[in-house]
Order: sequence, then C-alpha cells, then structure tokens
Amino acid sequence: MSPAAPRRSAGLLLFRHTADGLQVLLGHMGGPYFSRKDAGAWTVPKGEYEPGEPAFDAARREFQEELGLAPPDGEAVALGEVRQTGGKTVTAWAVEAELDPETIAPGTFTMEWPPRSGRWKEFPELDRVAWFGLDRARAVIVTAQTAFLDRLAEHSAER
Repeated sequence: MSPAAPRRSAGLLLFRHTADGLQVLLGHMGGPYFSRKDAGAWTVPKGEYEPGEPAFDAARREFQEELGLAPPDGEAVALGEVRQTGGKTVTAWAVEAELDPETIAPGTFTMEWPPRSGRWKEFPELDRVAWFGLDRARAVIVTAQTAFLDRLAEHSAER
C-alpha cells in the first residue's frame, strides 16, 4: 500500500492600499468547528488540488468556488508555500484588487453534524470575508499563513 499523496492547497490573497495602510482579504472558515472562533479561523481563500493541476489554475478555480466570484485579473505576486500544522502545503499568490465582502456567494460543503448523529448538514466554505490591516490579520489568520502576510509586506515595501 502506497502512502497517501501529501495534501496541497492553492489560493489567492487579495490586497489593497488604503489611507490606513496595506489591507488583505481573508475568509472565516465555515462550519461548526470554527463558528465561535476568531484567532486561527481566518484563511486565504484556497482549496485542495490534484497532482498535475497547475497550482495557479487551482488558486483561481478555488477563489471562484470559495467566494462565488470570478478571480480578479491583475499581476499575481508569488508568495511561495507554507506547511500548516496538519501537514497540508499551501501555495498562494497576492493580487491587488477591490472586493466588496457583501457580494460573496460562498460555495458549500456537507458533513455529518453533530458527529455520529446520522444527520447531514450543509455549511458555507467561508461564512464571511473581511478586509484586515496586517497587524489584525496576523492575529486571526491560520498561524502558518502569517508567512504570506510577511512576504506581501516585503513585496509592497520594495515597490
């Protein structure tokens, strides 16, 4: 029996420049496990992809699936990869764009809830999205993904 392929996700991190500084758009993970959590429950809109699919194509596809909106055009800044605590490797790109969080129409997933109840419920992939300044984003994003914020800040400082 061969070991399972490592799980990989790809995503797009939208950013914008405001009078208050650089802001990023993060999504709050949907479902019952994250409903009452803030710190560590926000993420780059992303999703898993299969070997052979180009990661950037997956990032754009997953953006559409997670938010229900076409991914923005514009220069994509490669932010590299991070490995999350659960072992998943996430690759991300930053794209400068405006997006009104009220316009999202998130995709959904189905899971048995409560566990072992035999009842299946549907939950949004992301139950909300919001713009955050970098300091606040660092406080709420999945810990490993803070590297994406640091890389984006470095890229912005170089410009």
